[in-house]
Amino acid sequence: MRIHTLSASTKPWYRRPRATTRPADFPTLLATTVATLHSAAAHAPCVLASSLSAEDMVLFHLVQREQLAISSFALDTGRLPKATLELWTTAEAHYGATIERVTPVSARLAELEATQSESAIYETKAARELCCTVRKTEPLRAALAGKRAWVTGLRRAQSAGRASVPHHEHDASFGLEKFNPLADWDDDALWYFIDLEQVPVSSLYDKGYASIGCDPCTRPIRFDEHPRAGRWWWEAAVSGTATECGIHVAHKPSDAKAHQTTGVSA
Repeated sequence: MRIHTLSASTKPWYRRPRATTRPADFPTLLATTVATLHSAAAHAPCVLASSLSAEDMVLFHLVQREQLAISSFALDTGRLPKATLELWTTAEAHYGATIERVTPVSARLAELEATQSESAIYETKAARELCCTVRKTEPLRAALAGKRAWVTGLRRAQSAGRASVPHHEHDASFGLEKFNPLADWDDDALWYFIDLEQVPVSSLYDKGYASIGCDPCTRPIRFDEHPRAGRWWWEAAVSGTATECGIHVAHKPSDAKAHQTTGVSA
């Protein structure tokens, strides 16, 4: 079940930036990103956790270009938009590289489906958090087991909650090093590089989407809305603040069992 409700408006839909000139600080940004990726690769085994977002496609592109020893995987939650699945196939063919498919545990999915209906995520935050836990957080934790480091596409410009994202930090939740090579990239830098290097990205960015997750939890936005306004928007309408699935929210290692069974804080 998918609910996309927007108030009546004549404002145009979001369209992704198309930078026609190079941002002034771009060479420095790119050099820092490449250096961060090389540092991440030195912490072998290291993996890029991709959602097939524009950010993650830039990182996947650079990993292949620099021939770095960083493998890649993406979470197939069972609820991904068709465009994301199509991009997955396109990206692997374009680069001749594999993005490992990580899926939820079948038994946990069965428990989830027996516990709540698909529409329950719109009714209570606890139901939505449980869905995110089973489909995203638990598979991610399993995929990161045995790794020394992981790479993400987090950027400070994405939301207020990510405004202090560093290039490198120790992730106590997963017990490994976490690298965010695009931390200081703004939208213009991101899309300038995508157009310059012809990086394949989701077709949804040209259809009003600025941030793309699972299909039931993602909607297009108007041009003046926050980039993440289309993610779990029904919760933000109640709380007045943006929310997250929980993957990038810090937790103590001792809390892991609780996250896997009761959900994580968004």
